Amino acid sequence: MFLQKIEKFLFDESYYITSQFFYVRIYRWNPYLSLKPWFNIFPLKINDAKQLMVLDLLFYIKNSYDSSITFRRSCREGICGSCSMNINGVNSLACLNKFDSRNSQFLTIYPLPHMLILKDLVCDLTNFYNQYRLIKPWLIQKKVDKSKKNLINKVKTKENFQSRVDRFTLDGIYECILCACCSASCPSYWWNYDKYLGPAILLQTYKWIIDSRDHEQINRIHFLNNSIRVTKCHGISNCTKVCPKNLNPAQIINFLKYFSQI
Repeated sequence: MFLQKIEKFLFDESYYITSQFFYVRIYRWNPYLSLKPWFNIFPLKINDAKQLMVLDLLFYIKNSYDSSITFRRSCREGICGSCSMNINGVNSLACLNKFDSRNSQFLTIYPLPHMLILKDLVCDLTNFYNQYRLIKPWLIQKKVDKSKKNLINKVKTKENFQSRVDRFTLDGIYECILCACCSASCPSYWWNYDKYLGPAILLQTYKWIIDSRDHEQINRIHFLNNSIRVTKCHGISNCTKVCPKNLNPAQIINFLKYFSQI
């Protein structure tokens, strides 16, 4: 008696969520519109013959549905780190993340969490790169001036050779592409982004410290001897879980905590 028959003409079946479509939900925000952030949902036909990366889906939506969708991209090969975003709750690179419609019918795309948004999926990485500049991410070499008996900066004009063993120590570190996926997944970085350097920058710092060609190891370690720059890490290891290059920033930060106390 409580269930009454609903006439079919009241509904249009094209609006139903059916197995013939999968749905891409994209976070949108435009600073030039006086609107709160919103979501656009795009129903796409499922074609089992195609296996597309998330970046390919974004290109298709931008070209076929809404050309105003904004996102960063460049290499499409997981090298530049431009297309970092939050895909189904996990920070990743859109060009390396494959969406399988057989496992899930819904795809939700956010910008990197706890980052300032410029537009849609584009984050403001100004603070991130300012922190990268602080660690002096270049080789610093010095030579002894015999006349003055002190060290002066040395400009290399030839190839700087390195032994195979020294080169091997950089494996698992140099692959970092500064996509900011790890830093954007770190709760400590969320609340202390202006003081704590974050996993990506600390990983880069460690690379310059252990590089046998660099002569500024002591000064680099002294730079980290700060109550917040390194020690704000609480070992949650979100950074290691989300790294698209399968690196281990959490382990590197533990090494830096030890070095900074020397």
